[in-house]
Amino acid sequence: MERTTVALRAQDPISQAGVTSQLRARPEVSVMEWDDDASPQVVVIVVDAIDEDALRTLRHIQRTTACRTVLVTTNIDEQKLVSAAECGVAGVVRRSESTPEHLVHVIGTVARGEGHLPSDLLGRLLEEVGRLQGQVLGPRGLHFTGLAAREVDVLRLVAEGYDTADIATKLAYSERTIKNVLHSVMTRLQLRNRSHAVAYAMRQGLI
Repeated sequence: MERTTVALRAQDPISQAGVTSQLRARPEVSVMEWDDDASPQVVVIVVDAIDEDALRTLRHIQRTTACRTVLVTTNIDEQKLVSAAECGVAGVVRRSESTPEHLVHVIGTVARGEGHLPSDLLGRLLEEVGRLQGQVLGPRGLHFTGLAAREVDVLRLVAEGYDTADIATKLAYSERTIKNVLHSVMTRLQLRNRSHAVAYAMRQGLI
């Protein structure tokens, strides 16, 4: 069996020692010490609540490593869950449910590139995403994908085979504006060409 390498960070020494002891006893994982040179597959963060200190730690991991992150927390609500997701968290486990078996299962799931949320939190997260889209992003012409409504319209017409002049006519913009929109999308999202941009939009379910 290939063992998943795991590093652990907890807010208090008792949690650090307890969770480390539980994980070291499991053959599915290999626990390594955490330092700036560490490169585990998964980092497990144990906190009581998702406060600014926790988010700062998560952002640091997201910026400086390629590790996947599992968050074990006592208290979590929809807004804090969105904040954690923005910081790259791939798995969430309630402390009350974090038996060694369950935690190792979630670590393995995350290491395979998948995600994990308690089922009730998944429904609430979807509701929160819908609320943010409808009340905050939508009125500003934005989407969670990072694309503005105008950008989506342009990509949809590119996918339908229209050239720059046709798109400009259909959307009542100048050709220069259409070219600028496409250039902005491809630069911002690091897309290679128009076909790549269309493929991205399709994967996001926009077209």
